Amino acid sequence: MQNILIVDDDKLTCDFIAEILDDFKVRTSSSQDPQDALQQGQEQAFDVVISDINLQNRLTGLDVLRKFKQISPESEVILISGFGTLETAIEAVQEGAFDYISKPFNINEVKAVVKRALEKKQLIKENQTLRKQLETPQTSTSLIGSSPKMLEVYKSIANVANSKSTVLISGESGTGKELVAKQIHFNSPRRQRSFLAINCGALTETLLESELFGYQKGAFTGALHDKIGLFEEADGGTLFLDEVEETSPAMQVKLLRALQEQEVKRVGGLKNIKVDVRVIAATNRSLEERVREGKFREDLLYRLSVIVIQLPPLRERREDIPALISHFLKKHLPDEKSRPAVSQEVIDALVSYSWPGNVRELENTIERLCQFSKGGIITIEDLPPKMKVKEKFQHREFFDDMPELDELERRYLLHVLEYTKNNRTQAADILGINRRTLYRMAERFGIDLKEE
Repeated sequence: MQNILIVDDDKLTCDFIAEILDDFKVRTSSSQDPQDALQQGQEQAFDVVISDINLQNRLTGLDVLRKFKQISPESEVILISGFGTLETAIEAVQEGAFDYISKPFNINEVKAVVKRALEKKQLIKENQTLRKQLETPQTSTSLIGSSPKMLEVYKSIANVANSKSTVLISGESGTGKELVAKQIHFNSPRRQRSFLAINCGALTETLLESELFGYQKGAFTGALHDKIGLFEEADGGTLFLDEVEETSPAMQVKLLRALQEQEVKRVGGLKNIKVDVRVIAATNRSLEERVREGKFREDLLYRLSVIVIQLPPLRERREDIPALISHFLKKHLPDEKSRPAVSQEVIDALVSYSWPGNVRELENTIERLCQFSKGGIITIEDLPPKMKVKEKFQHREFFDDMPELDELERRYLLHVLEYTKNNRTQAADILGINRRTLYRMAERFGIDLKEE
């Protein structure tokens, strides 16, 4: 329960203000002597202090304000005056008063001002509590979380770090696969050598081959000089292949040979070049399924998946979300004075959200909130509309058995498409994904996306 102290040399006024505030379910104390009020402030914490400025004492309400800012800086002080002047109002604000009310005061105005002061105090208290809970030492790699599933990931990293074996990291987009790869590298005997990364899905086959294996001068038009590939450049270190499932069959053959022989041949080159590289690959899709579809070599899968680390999506480790929020707030606003507080309502909303973009989406959200939050406090109104409600539309039960995850995902996609009458834009918005991902998802399940 929040505490309010009322200071006025007229006891009837103190009682009247206490009666006005009865609806707030707060604990009120009063004093007709400012010295006694200050003594009470030293003995217990008050969330809000309401004081008349013109007290029949050598101390005024402004003195009460100044003293409380010294003995209890967290208290919000509201001043009331029957002889309001511009100078007094300015001085009150400059000294740190929460607000300034003139007599005869309006009851609703008093209630509104006190309500705002109490809400501010509550938000600050919640934020301080959260910060104390969340301020645990974190590694520089930004792998945040202490949920059971993340602890399993940490144990896997510890177990494989000293190994030379290839590692396959599997997980949805935005779950932090490259961060896990870096953690493996920087805890391994290779930490003093290079960690290089490439997104296999972002380049054409020709460009990817040139980047990975390099080329000799004159190998093709524009090859004006020799180029060292990433395999050579990462010699003694680690090479991270992201979205390895997007490689072509021809590239898969070259990768398999490089892994088996630990040697590469530049494009247009004649000699084999020995390399000592640990390869860590990552995928956001099932490589076993790609093998069944004939889109990925089974022997390459075996070579890459000597050790497999499965990263959980954010929705399966919601207990880590408050710690992640705290981390990203510090990352994007290192100066604590400029860092906004976060209301518990916002924390609850972010924990409830499904996070289809996982940790990456959460970081982008926090970065945006840091830029656009008003008044130094992030409130529910600052969140994007899709995060303010737990359900975007009325769900109905659409399974009564216990399907596997892929089957459940397929049924849910069909459910959303039925709800939107196959409107691809609306379906993607409800699912929290972009249209390209929606097409790939539909293709994976053999679903026709014809729009009505």
